[in-house]
Amino acid sequence: MSAEKKIKKLNLELPPAPTPIGVYIPLLVVGKNCYVSGHGPLLPDKTLIRGRIGQDMDAEQGKLAARQVGLAILATLKSHLGSLNKVKRVIKVLGMVNADPSFEKHPYIINGCSELFAEVWGKENGIGVRSAVGMGSLPDNIPVEIEAIFELD
Repeated sequence: MSAEKKIKKLNLELPPAPTPIGVYIPLLVVGKNCYVSGHGPLLPDKTLIRGRIGQDMDAEQGKLAARQVGLAILATLKSHLGSLNKVKRVIKVLGMVNADPSFEKHPYIINGCSELFAEVWGKENGIGVRSAVGMGSLPDNIPVEIEAIFELD
């Protein structure tokens, strides 16, 4: 099943593709690789989920925020490529978690995005290499920022 059909079958609501708030582009295609800049947890109403994991929200809320970041990345891909079907596979995900210094489950949080990508492209193509790291802070006090690299057909 194509990525576009899976989005419909899963009844996923993509937020609007975010626009840059700094000096960068949201997506760059080089050869068959598609590099997506860091995204935050943008909601369909164009607001951001905010807060620090382990302080303002728990791990489950953080994981849902990471899933929302994944949806924002999908929105950017669709907006710039025209279709998610142009993505062959996930190559790499880098997840940054705004967490209390005592929080240690950064990979669990980023699973929210990784599990979404696996649902959309399947386990074989939706799971790539990954890093999940904690940060002292993130822009606008967002709980998660994620960047990714995809291979295109």
